[in-house]
Amino acid sequence: MDQDNNSEDESVGPSEEELPCLPPGLSDGEAMELLWQLRAQRRQSSPELPETVTRLTAPDGSILYLVGTAHFSDSSKKDVATTIRAVQPDVVVVELCQYRVSMLKMDENTLLREAKDINLDKVQQAIKQNGLMSGLMQILLLKVSAHITEQLGMAPGGEFREAFKEAGRVPFCKFHLGDRPIPVTFKRAIAALSLWQKARLAWGLCFLSDPISKEDVEKCKQKDLLEQTMSEMIGEFPALHQTIVAERDIYLTHTLRQATRCVEAPPNAQKVPAVVVGVVGMGHVPGIERNWEKQLNINEIMSVAPPSRFGWVLRTVIKGIMMGMLGYACYRAGGSIGRALMSLPAVQSVLENLRPPPA
Repeated sequence: MDQDNNSEDESVGPSEEELPCLPPGLSDGEAMELLWQLRAQRRQSSPELPETVTRLTAPDGSILYLVGTAHFSDSSKKDVATTIRAVQPDVVVVELCQYRVSMLKMDENTLLREAKDINLDKVQQAIKQNGLMSGLMQILLLKVSAHITEQLGMAPGGEFREAFKEAGRVPFCKFHLGDRPIPVTFKRAIAALSLWQKARLAWGLCFLSDPISKEDVEKCKQKDLLEQTMSEMIGEFPALHQTIVAERDIYLTHTLRQATRCVEAPPNAQKVPAVVVGVVGMGHVPGIERNWEKQLNINEIMSVAPPSRFGWVLRTVIKGIMMGMLGYACYRAGGSIGRALMSLPAVQSVLENLRPPPA
């Protein structure tokens, strides 16, 4: 995989926020130089930033301001806006992938309704996108998100939408998606769990009903408390922590380092160090700090293991039931209709998939 191209593919176009008005009659080159100077004037050299912001430096002198957030927090949205306005970045990177990019442009009320509503269409889409086991696990996690949404009356991803909006107000600012594709994460997570662990995790997610307050959410921004919670989770599901947290720490570090490359300054295209703002959950901040100066190989965390024997048996049973129902329908409909149905490409595909995997 060409990671440079992948990073560019996961850029998102600018928002529709208005950039500063320019005097009429300027050439393109003059307009670019004027906007560059305007941004330089706005950029604070020693900004006073929230305590949730960590400053990291790249070998070429580029600077990353890493904003650690809680995903259902109004104060996190303010931290993001304050940071972007103060440092006027060249690039903003958020903890999202292309599969979740729709939340950036949807309004809060629509997102609130969507987050609370888990319907058959969402279940089918999750299974189609991630496979049966990973899709069902994604639905259970959506249920957890819906529970939090209902408790707090807030839609998820507010800090990312704030970052997208503020990036649109900064001249020359690019907006990148920095997270690993969610189907890869779910498939690797499911593959790493034993059957017993999958059952325990599903049971816990199904019956989650503990009340959550805004104060509880804000506690997630306290590094010490968060690390304690993480250690408790590691004790329960170490493999899950490895795939959902540690591996994504590596991927996020990689994309953030890709973003902190020197940029070209108009009008002479001279290379200058970049200023980057990264917006990630606070739980990823310690891992990104640890990985920042390490040699990373993300190919190792992008592969998905082939389905397990159990997964194949489960899919075969479900497909067998479907084929039995189809066969009965063919019997009831009559021989000629039955033969016509069995000749359909979709039915042939199902029959082909019922063959057992090689030993």
